[in-house]
Parts: sequence; C-alpha cells; structure tokens
Amino acid sequence: MSDPFENVNRFFFDINQRLDRHAGRPAVTAYRETVPGSVRGGLHNMLDNLGGPVTVANSLLQVRLEDAGIAAGRFLVNSTIGVAGIFDVATNWGMPGRNRDFGETMGTYGVPAGPYLVLPFRGSTDVRDFAGNYLDGYATPLRYVRYDGRNYVGLMKSTLGSMDNRAANMASLHDVERASVDFYATTRTLYLERRARLIENRSVRTAELPDF
Repeated sequence: MSDPFENVNRFFFDINQRLDRHAGRPAVTAYRETVPGSVRGGLHNMLDNLGGPVTVANSLLQVRLEDAGIAAGRFLVNSTIGVAGIFDVATNWGMPGRNRDFGETMGTYGVPAGPYLVLPFRGSTDVRDFAGNYLDGYATPLRYVRYDGRNYVGLMKSTLGSMDNRAANMASLHDVERASVDFYATTRTLYLERRARLIENRSVRTAELPDF
C-alpha cells in the first residue's frame, strides 16, 4: 500500500466528509424520500447503460472476448428494447452486467497503481485509476454527440451518477463509518481491496465508495 501523500489525503478526506454531512447526505436522503423507487431504478439502469461501450472496449483490451460480447449485447438490447437503458432487459435474457474500466485494464497488464489519492469532490482513487478514468471518457457515447448545452449534460450525468451511487450504498457506508476507529484508513483499505479484486477478476465484497 502506497500512501506517501497521507497528510494531504487526510486533509481532503476531511473536507469531503464535511461536504457529505452538510450537503451530500441531506440531498441523497431527500432524493430517496421524494423520488419513487421505480424512477430511481430506471435512472440507475440508464446511467449503467451509458457505460456499456466503455466496458466493451476494456473487455476487448483485456482479451475477455466473451465478456465483450455480453457487454455489447447488453448495450444493444437495453438501448433499444430497454428504451435507452431505462429497463434492464438484458439481465433477464442471460446477459448480466459487469463494468470494466481502463484503470482495471492497465492493472491486468501489470501497470502499478501508484500512490493512493483522495481528491476534492471525487474521493478515493490512485494514479492509475485517475488516468484510466480520463481515458475511459473517449469511449463514452455522449462525448461524440454535438449539441448545445453539452457540458451541462455531462455535469448533470456526473452529479446524478454520484447521487445514484450514494443512495444505493448509503446504509452500508454509514455502518462502515460507525464501526471504524479510523474511517480514512478503513476507506483506503476498502478501495484498494476492491480494485485489486476487480483486476484479479474476483467477486468484490465491498460496495463502490461514493465520490465523496
């Protein structure tokens, strides 16, 4: 585990936690209480579907051809029959979801993770995953659609994605925080363990961490 920037990371971690307590959690609580579960489920499916091409590209780069075929099938079925991804038809058709990203791809080729980082508004990452996230943007469909307000749509997608992730994992993350003697160290361990298991293509035992 490499954390040479721990002092800086803890500083940003504390800022992120304060933002979460005073803005993130109240917003997510209001989202869960006011938006019907069916609508939240449809939004989750749509956001997940937008990542389909990223998963296809990274599955091919990892030479996981069967997974690439499943991911391509999911994207095609859910984008059409599933009405732009609102409905997850593909899972019921035997095409389960499994997201892959370029940080994971680099890890499968032995690229070291580099130092652990905590970024403002972003949360846990490392140098490899931070670079991978940038490269994944080139496989995202919305990048190649030209229209007025494109930047605002990208910002909305990112915000809704963070809200969806936080809402899905709210209870489990609260339990982790409550049980932790050092929440920063626990969060770091959970993030690094999760990423290592994904690279090894093993099932993950921890939820995806929120963006902050």
